[in-house]
Amino acid sequence: MKAPGSAGGCFTSDTHTHRGFSLPDGDVLIHAGDATSNGTLPEVSQFLAWFSAQPHRHKIFIAGNHDWLFARASDLASMVLVEHPDVVYLQDSGVEIDGVRFWGSPWQPAFRDWAFNLPRNGPQLLAIWNKIPMGTDVLITHGPPYGVLDQVQGGEHLGCEALKLRHAEVKPRVHVFGHIHDGYGVAFAGSRVLVNASICDEKYRASNRPIMVDLSPEKVDVLGIEPHVPQRTTGGTDGHS
Repeated sequence: MKAPGSAGGCFTSDTHTHRGFSLPDGDVLIHAGDATSNGTLPEVSQFLAWFSAQPHRHKIFIAGNHDWLFARASDLASMVLVEHPDVVYLQDSGVEIDGVRFWGSPWQPAFRDWAFNLPRNGPQLLAIWNKIPMGTDVLITHGPPYGVLDQVQGGEHLGCEALKLRHAEVKPRVHVFGHIHDGYGVAFAGSRVLVNASICDEKYRASNRPIMVDLSPEKVDVLGIEPHVPQRTTGGTDGHS
């Protein structure tokens, strides 16, 4: 058991399947959404069986824009989750583990007709992010805050402006997300760490590795990956993942 306020995290997101990659050991396994391609009941059931079978002591999962079952049939999704009591599902809710406070939310600014979309810069998104409690240590959202690890091929920033504002207020020690596959990597805001843990690239290939973070009361260490350097390309796309 680690000291209170300590955790070794294995962060993933946007796997879309659970094949083509391996998971390092850690105390807490986090999946930041888009575990499936279309969010069907068989897909969700298969993912949760795989996720639950991992050796990590604690497992936390939030839905993403592809995980339709959690948006369209929450009662059915809850029935599947009951079969895996070791998996903690967060949807605008939190959990405390060994003194570390986690909060998770699946929402993002609307793009096309995906799950958990809300109008960009609208009052609904602002209300969602205002639910994030002060004192949150690890924030898990599907989409990124605006301006951080949120570009496709160096194009426009696709993250959420309202989430950026709330992040600055709450100041979580770690913020893990995905959604923008091409934003995979790690960025720093002072002593705080932001992680885009997308496993799939823009062609839905499992090209990226899970990102490991050690969180202690004194500091946050990121293992096995260098800080993200923004691409300086022109053009780009306005695609979302």
